[in-house]
Amino acid sequence: MSTATQERPVREELRRIARDTSYAWRLATGRVELPPATPSDEPDPYGNPDPEWLHIDWREHLRQIDVVGAQANYVELGDGPPLVFVHGLSGCWQNWLENIPRFSRTHRVIAVDLPGFGGSAMPPWEVDIPAYGRFLRDFCERLGIDRCSLVGNSMGGFVATELAITEPDRVDDLVLVSAAGITWARARREPAEMLARVGRAAAPLALRAEMSGIRRPKFRRYAFRGVFYDPSALRREMLWENVVPAFQSPGYFDAMRNLVGYDIRHRLEEIEVPTLIVWGRNDRVVPVPAALAYKKRIPRAELVIFDRCGHVPQIERPVRFNRVVERFLARAGVLD
Repeated sequence: MSTATQERPVREELRRIARDTSYAWRLATGRVELPPATPSDEPDPYGNPDPEWLHIDWREHLRQIDVVGAQANYVELGDGPPLVFVHGLSGCWQNWLENIPRFSRTHRVIAVDLPGFGGSAMPPWEVDIPAYGRFLRDFCERLGIDRCSLVGNSMGGFVATELAITEPDRVDDLVLVSAAGITWARARREPAEMLARVGRAAAPLALRAEMSGIRRPKFRRYAFRGVFYDPSALRREMLWENVVPAFQSPGYFDAMRNLVGYDIRHRLEEIEVPTLIVWGRNDRVVPVPAALAYKKRIPRAELVIFDRCGHVPQIERPVRFNRVVERFLARAGVLD
């Protein structure tokens, strides 16, 4: 294969990234027209100045379990119907700190670190969406969970849709939060491998830059505005809990390399359970048009778009997020 032929997919991917970056720039400057946000009928603050999670000794709730050769780290609180939270590509169980205490009052809440992320070691198998779907199935089985409500953010939403399609009898209802999947279907593996290699080499520098952003408030907005709508309004502790485990996760770049190009779009119509789609209107990671595509393809889906919100609504607008999901789970339980 000639050098020109080898370089072509990289050039194409870089052009695609440029288009996406242009979208993000136009989004940030107000030069792209977005779908209207869903009005809120109750308080909808950004962030949480006095979060309940800061007063919990999480060491009491941390668990580890072997799942078919993969050592899985997770937290568990509460009693009742099982509710399982799944983080995204740059994530860990701490992505759900604002939500676990609230739902543990009525549910058995479990937030897992996928293998290769957070406190879970790299698995003996290759990381991809079908493998993560099987892991999630086996993880629930090991915990004695036959059926559950499933909530996934970003890549976690991608994994959640895989389980809902391949193991429909295990999912009662589904919440997709800024879910990846539809946008990843366009990506090509070869350029992604190149980008992953560059990212792996740059990770230590990136971590130091992000840590500097956390420690120095005036730089917080610039360090994290790609993910959060207003990072300067979030507590420093929350940013720390979400960033450090992500950059220290050994599976990050393998997952990025292996997950792109997996197309699930034609299978979304197979999801039969009640589905809630929650999105930040100002999401620059997975732009809001993807939310409309999910809504169009999943038969029993409803969509809520949060205004002035980025890629992690459960962190950025936790009061409204908890309220909306709580109401959805109550309605879905009646429908089921």
